[in-house]
Amino acid sequence: MGIPQGAIYVRPQFEARRAMALTLGFDVVAAFISMAIAVFYRWSTTDGAPPEQVSLGLIASGAFAFAALLAFFIMRVHRQVWRHAGWPDAMRIMQGVALTALIFLPLMFLWNRLIGIPRSSLPVALGIWVTFLFLARMIALSRSTRRPFQIFRSIRADAPPAILVANAIEAADVLRDLQSTKGGAPVRMLGLIEADGAEPGRAIRGVPVLGGLSELPKMLDLLAVRYGKKPWVAVAGAVRERETMNAILETATQHGSRVMALGSDREGLHLQRVRPADLLARPVRRLDTDPVRALLEGKRVFVTGAGGTIGSQLARQCAAMGVAHLTLYDSSEFNLYEIDLTLREAFPNLDLLTHIGDVRDRTRLRQTVEDAKPEVMIHAAALKHVPLMELNACEAILTNVGGAVNAVDAAIEFGLERFVFISTDKAVDPDNVMGATKRLAELSLAYRAKGTQLAVSMVRFGNVLGSSGSVVPLFERQIAAGGPVTLTDDQVSRYFMTVEEASSLVLQGTAHNGQPGESSLYVLDMGDPIRIRTLAEAMIRMKGMVPYSDIKIKTTGLRLGEKLHEELTYADERLISTGIDGLNKVTPESRKSEPEGFRAQLDHLLIVAGDRQQGKALNALAQLVPAYNPPACKG
Repeated sequence: MGIPQGAIYVRPQFEARRAMALTLGFDVVAAFISMAIAVFYRWSTTDGAPPEQVSLGLIASGAFAFAALLAFFIMRVHRQVWRHAGWPDAMRIMQGVALTALIFLPLMFLWNRLIGIPRSSLPVALGIWVTFLFLARMIALSRSTRRPFQIFRSIRADAPPAILVANAIEAADVLRDLQSTKGGAPVRMLGLIEADGAEPGRAIRGVPVLGGLSELPKMLDLLAVRYGKKPWVAVAGAVRERETMNAILETATQHGSRVMALGSDREGLHLQRVRPADLLARPVRRLDTDPVRALLEGKRVFVTGAGGTIGSQLARQCAAMGVAHLTLYDSSEFNLYEIDLTLREAFPNLDLLTHIGDVRDRTRLRQTVEDAKPEVMIHAAALKHVPLMELNACEAILTNVGGAVNAVDAAIEFGLERFVFISTDKAVDPDNVMGATKRLAELSLAYRAKGTQLAVSMVRFGNVLGSSGSVVPLFERQIAAGGPVTLTDDQVSRYFMTVEEASSLVLQGTAHNGQPGESSLYVLDMGDPIRIRTLAEAMIRMKGMVPYSDIKIKTTGLRLGEKLHEELTYADERLISTGIDGLNKVTPESRKSEPEGFRAQLDHLLIVAGDRQQGKALNALAQLVPAYNPPACKG
């Protein structure tokens, strides 16, 4: 979606100044006519106007017009846009009228001490003038918005002027919610830009349509001149799609305008900062939570890695589903403290236990599971940072493989009903230790669950926006420091999903698979991959800065174990729909029987990893995951 460039940026300033001149000209001429009518009317009700006093009346009318010119210019009434007029504008007009009277009286007194001018002509002139002023603006409002009395409608004094960018169908609902927000609307909506390219001249719920997205640059410049400050750009609905958002961000950055998103809560619509999540190229999913609630309500749930980005969000969503008991398990004291505090504040009646422990510690994990007596275990504990895991391969093996095996063994031993494993797109044709360990964990869990009472759900997805160690917080720190923003490669792309959406779909997968002894592998629909350079440019624009000018972007080269692009499935895996939007299941035919000697090889891998024999551990990992080809390593 392109936005015209070039000469269009010169015209708005001229058009705005012309409009302000016409507005001020009308108000001044109306002042002259009002005083002339008042003076000659007062004379007509007495003895009539002597010929020598006609010139006096014209001089008084001219003085009154001059006072109006000064007052309205000082009060900036000429900057008002009539079709956007509201109560603050009405108050400013009345202040300008009062100032006009204060200028006119001393001016006439110094000239001839008001001799020959009927004293009652001033209040009559003011009354006539105010009528002209408001009547003209109400006619303009009636023509543009069909709401002539909008000028008398209350608007928050601190509400910044804004242009709404939305699709025509959604705009009416957005504006209705905005106008019904308690305490007044958070913005003063000057007009609507319809992203689907509507023609100007209409109005939706009293807000004039300014045109399509191609008109946004012109309107930002025009309204900036009229109001003396840049209007905000408020985005809502389907326009928060990646391509449109990038175009809006680029335009707003070039014109110095802030871009804000309109979100909703119990109090109605409110403004919030545009987030990287707004660049995801798919609409918000409306998931049926009833199956998940039916699964979790009244159940005892155990979450490993509960202090991490995914684990903590899963814990929150489980608590919201009315679980009977929730156990949090993590090796990070601070992360565990944070989620414990958050849950106790948000769910004061929740039966909650918090345990510090490492999933590698089989004894500690077994003991905690035995004491907690859960029915559902969610295994989110993992080491995920790709370059760090290349340097610390044995630690990745012990946590990602050994920890997963310990967790599923405890779940089987203590009779749990369901087990959920968080996997990753890096498990597909892995080029790195992290991906290979996750793939091996997938295989190990599937083999171990067969013939048991446990239903295992494994959910594979890509990057979580804003998670610890991800690219988004890194870019935010680099932008805050003034740059440069660093990319590993100009062509690198990744799948992204918000933590809320990913966690919701994980729980949907948990509810979908309920067959004892069956392991089901699910793949989340991540939409299209996002080019990291595009993400970096958009994040810079979100801060109101221009990429490559205000903030530099440079490439540093791919890091250890990194791919240019990720995949969500192997070539021999077929996906079938689950009937749940955003959740697909890998066909059961792709799940093979456990190879002979697999467990012995797995035990050997964990032993050499425990001895920190990295070379032997990588070779053993490659034997168990044939798609993984480790680089030559030392020791």
